Amino acid sequence: MGGIINTGHDRPYRFSFYSNALPATIHARSLSELPAEGQSFEDLFNGISALADREAANTWWLDIQSPTDEEMRVLSKVFSIHPLTTEDIQMEEAREKIELFRNYYLVCFRGFDQDQYSPTHLEPLNMYIIVFREGTLSFHFRPTPHPQNVRRRIKQLKDYISVTSDWISYALIDDITDAFGPLIQSIEYEVDSIDELVLILKEAEQSDMLRRIGTCRKKVMGLLRLMGNKADVVKGLAKRCNENWRVAPTSDIGLYLSDIQDHLITMTQNLNHYEKILSRSHSNYLAQISIEMTDANNQINDVLSKMTALGTVLIPMNLITGLWGMNVHVPGQDVDQGYAWFASIVAVLATFALIGGYTTYKFMIRR
Repeated sequence: MGGIINTGHDRPYRFSFYSNALPATIHARSLSELPAEGQSFEDLFNGISALADREAANTWWLDIQSPTDEEMRVLSKVFSIHPLTTEDIQMEEAREKIELFRNYYLVCFRGFDQDQYSPTHLEPLNMYIIVFREGTLSFHFRPTPHPQNVRRRIKQLKDYISVTSDWISYALIDDITDAFGPLIQSIEYEVDSIDELVLILKEAEQSDMLRRIGTCRKKVMGLLRLMGNKADVVKGLAKRCNENWRVAPTSDIGLYLSDIQDHLITMTQNLNHYEKILSRSHSNYLAQISIEMTDANNQINDVLSKMTALGTVLIPMNLITGLWGMNVHVPGQDVDQGYAWFASIVAVLATFALIGGYTTYKFMIRR
């Protein structure tokens, strides 16, 4: 068969087609594999098949990973996609925005690579959502769990909600937004730990504190860059719900979008708060290091002052005793009997040493 009906979500499949007229999601490796044998693209997107529920309103969703230029040309022609939209998708436009066209509206929304073992972990991942009245196209250029999560959510809620193209676009935006929650939560724990430990850790335990602060600040700044103007995009999309454009989102989605906007604003405020805490912790850490270095210098200066005082006592003694090590005439050299002169010199030196030592001790005590 040319088409595959599969309830799994294997990564090799770049195309995933959902319709509420079909019992399962269709996955395909190429665009030509999407229609089943004997089925046309028109039949596929209109829900006319042996599996279709003809009484239900048909809403479809085609998710495409890494579309080629040829596939983009085909899709642009089939769905009458504006060349500007096609160019934004092919060039992987990074700016988040919403644009309204004659027969659809485009939402550019950025998430991040959630694969912890991927070299591109936490790097931006652009999602392009084209919303028609009867269906949705979504494009991305790296594997991401968001489409699978939304399909799972549809399966759980399809008996309680009306799955429309606007709801699918909202669900994608909501899932991308929710993906930031666990990461921001982990950053909060790390920030609290750093803030508590930065001033109480001993010098031997602070070896990796600067690295922890730097790594955490890098994550915070990366997330702030990813959050960007998401709240403004969602706000603009919610405002469109109140307009009378044929392609504008329906008003019942506006409440959901306002909830996402509140989450985004809260996340951004939290990240800014964490950045301030990390900046303060960084300053406190450097101040702590400066204090420890000052204490070490003071201890060294104290030792040097004691050595200087000791040298002040010993140098005069060394001057006198050094005279007897010289090849010159010294006092007492011609005296044959008695060592009274030598005992006198030793007594003078001992007295000087005692007086100098006592004076030095008193000086150190006063300090």
